[in-house]
Order: sequence, then C-alpha cells, then structure tokens
Amino acid sequence: MVVEPKVKGFICTTAHPVGCEKNVLGQIDYVKKNGKIEGPKKVLVIGASTGYGLASRITAAFGMGAATIGVLFDKEASGKRTATPGFYNTRAFDAAAQAEGLYSKSINGDAFSLEIKEQVINTIKEDLGKVDMVVYSLASPRRTTPDGTSYVSSLKTIGADFTQKNWNLRDNTITDATLTSATEEEIANTVKVMGGEDWIDWMNALSDADVLEDNAITLAYSYIGPKLTYPIYHEGTIGRAKQHLADSAIAITENMRDKGIKAYVSVNKALVTQASSAIPVVPLYLSVLYKVMKEKDIHEGCIEQMYRLFAEKVFGTEGIQVEADGMLHVDDWEMREDVQKEVMDIWEQINSDNLLELADTDGYWLDFYQMFGFKMDGIDYSLDVEV
Repeated sequence: MVVEPKVKGFICTTAHPVGCEKNVLGQIDYVKKNGKIEGPKKVLVIGASTGYGLASRITAAFGMGAATIGVLFDKEASGKRTATPGFYNTRAFDAAAQAEGLYSKSINGDAFSLEIKEQVINTIKEDLGKVDMVVYSLASPRRTTPDGTSYVSSLKTIGADFTQKNWNLRDNTITDATLTSATEEEIANTVKVMGGEDWIDWMNALSDADVLEDNAITLAYSYIGPKLTYPIYHEGTIGRAKQHLADSAIAITENMRDKGIKAYVSVNKALVTQASSAIPVVPLYLSVLYKVMKEKDIHEGCIEQMYRLFAEKVFGTEGIQVEADGMLHVDDWEMREDVQKEVMDIWEQINSDNLLELADTDGYWLDFYQMFGFKMDGIDYSLDVEV
C-alpha cells in the first residue's frame, strides 16, 4: 500500500517502513564514521524503539561492538493500519546488527510489568550471562504497577498557573497558552509514572537474578531546560518526577555499592519527540533553539547526543564527566550563555507575523515527520510498500 503521513495535532498515526529503516541506517552510518568507543559489551536498553533509547542502542552496538537487548512496546501492522515507528525501527536495527555479526534481541511488551522483566532476565541468562550496562529510557504517559494499579501522568505546574507564548502548529499563529496547577494526587501520579521507581525495580530485579556484572553502569535520561520553561520541566509535575529520577540514581548507587554498580542521570538537549510535541510552549522554544544552534553549527539530534555522551562524557579518556549537580550534561551546548541569550532575544520579539522568519519551523516539522519515516531523502513515497 502507499503510506502517507496522517497528522492529527501533534500525533502522526502512520509510519513508513522504508523511511524508518533509512532513518536507522543513517544513524548507524553516523556512529561508524565517528569511530569506535571503548565501552561495555553487553547492554540492555529499556525503551529502545525511538529517540534517545534507540540512539543509545545504535551507539552501543555499532560504536562499542556490544551485544544488545532492547525492550520496546510497539504495535505491529493490522489491516490498513501501519505498525508504529518503533516497530519498524527495531526491525531495521535487528537486521543491521545481525548482518554485521552483532548479537541483537528485541523484546516487545510492557516494560513496567513483571512478565517482561522476567523475560528479559531469562534472555540475559540464556544468551549473555550478565550485562555490563543498562540504559533506562522509558517515555510513557501511563504506568500500571505489578499490583494492577494504573497511574496517569499530568503535564501541569505546581503552585500557580503558567502562561506563555505558544505556537499553534495547525495554523502557524502564536497565542498564549496556560498550564494549570496540579493537585497533590496529580503530582504523586506523575512521579509514579515518570520518576525513578520503575528504574529501581528493574535494577533490583536484575541484581537479584545475578545478571549484572560487577561495576556495571546504568543511565537514565532527563531534561531541565532554560528558565523560560522552568514552570513546566523544572518546577512542575514533570520536574518533580525528574527530581525523583535523580534521587533514584543516588539510591541505586548506594544500594549496589557492594557490587560497584553506579547509576547516573544524563541531562540531554531539547529535541522534537512525540512527547515534546504535546507540551505547550515547547515546540516554539524548540524551533527558535534550532535556528540559533544551526546558525552556530552546534545543533545535534538524538544520535549525535548519544554518541557524544558515550564517547566523551561516560567512556572517554578522562573518565565519567559528572557536573556539580551529580549528573551528566549533554545539554551543555544548548545551555551556553550565548545560545540562550540569542534564543531569549528572539523570544521577546517573535509573533505570528515574523514566526517563519525568526524560528526554524521547517526544521521542527522535518524532525517531526522523520520520526515516523517520512520526508527522508531518496525515497519515493508514491510507491507501494509492504507494511
């Protein structure tokens, strides 16, 4: 069938299998061209199908020569409905890894569940024995805990409402958007979904099953952002969850001190993802940031970020590069003083009339469509493809 993008607001309901494959192969090529990294050889990536999780798996496999197990939660195609992009991404990754003689196994299911944890543990025991790195990169709005209770996260402020400029993606206008403040229950539920509790559960399960190498490392990913978005990311419900994630890294390291296992949070750059597209204010900030960073030739996507994280910040010659807050930072270029000054100078003057001039809206939409395998160079999207 011919597959076209079907966009509803900030969601695309279709994915192109050939485009997704090309996207994955392009990331693999980037890693290969940038050279080998001396790092772990048996890596588990929890949340491996898109974004930073996929880029982490690609960097581990094709940069470090690691055997990888990826956990994902994606749907296969059904009738005229395409599979989700993560399904096509994972299929392309597995094929590319196996073609180069790299061990690769992907497990599709709910990473929050005990069933998937047990399946992963059994796979590690049977195939790898133990793993020496665990990447935790889950991004989900909902979590069902092992006792059957479901929690839903909320994108809200804490204490007071927040109003700021917002880009209406449908009609290219800029108006104000307001995020309302959360209840205590909404805050607690967001921490349950997006905090570090499940990361701790994973690490405990792996440790109890004796499938973690001594001195293994585990990473989880976060975002802080500029003061402009503090009411959303840093001080809102998401911020409370991200603080819990940071506290969880400390707890994991302390609890597993006897095995030398260390946990770190990496604070990454703002990028177009399925999650960020849904957050008011953020798409406008992203499009302005893209313009500034591209003009300075320091813009990075997921694969560039993860390669730099592993090659320079974690497994580089100078050892692990933790900042004063105890976390790794590959948002350092985004948060440079000159970058943020230019972003805020544009922010003060941007409006519906000059949006296309002052922001990289084309770059934003290109990243959005390419997440789903569309607008990739060299693909004839008028051709039938097998979904």
